[in-house]
This record gives sequence, C-alpha cells and structure tokens, in this order.
Amino acid sequence: MAEKSIVWTETARKQRREILKYWTVRNNSVEYARKLIEIIKIRTRNISKYPESGIETDYNGTRTSAIGHFSLYYKIDRSQIIIVAFWDNRQDPETLLEIIKRDL
Repeated sequence: MAEKSIVWTETARKQRREILKYWTVRNNSVEYARKLIEIIKIRTRNISKYPESGIETDYNGTRTSAIGHFSLYYKIDRSQIIIVAFWDNRQDPETLLEIIKRDL
C-alpha cells in the first residue's frame, strides 16, 4: 500500500501551534514542544502508511489517533490524509464536535 500524503487544515495547524506555544511558555523551554513535534511526525507517518489504524468516530468518516493527552482527528481521502483537528483531550469535547462538523 502506498503512503498517502498528509495535509493539515488551517484549523489543525493553528491548534498545533497554540498547543506547542502553550507548553513552551509554561515550561520556559522548547524541550517538551520538540518532543511533541517528533511524536506527531512519527504518528502522522504511521497514519500515512496505515490510514485505517485510527479509531473510527461517529463524525462522518473521521478517525482519531491518540498521542497521550492529545488526539489527531483525520479523514482519509483518495490520495491523502486530511488532519482536521489536533486536540488536547482535556478540553471541552463539544467544542471539538463543532470544529469537526465545520471542517468536514
């Protein structure tokens, strides 16, 4: 099976950027943010190779893959994986539902 390319929506990129910024400021260091970036890269590579590996959600073909306290929400397209949200699981899930519905 050929790897699919990964495409981040603007919303997902913004969420990722804000989460990384938060942890950099909170820890007064970029170390945790760098580790998280590396984990995200590994996970998205795995998703591109095995798109069906994520857990299917109730949201119109959206799948999820957990990374500790975070989750990637994505859709499988013909030739690409579309990351629709990068979510801190400690946030209000109703907000996530609104984002996923809007970006589908």
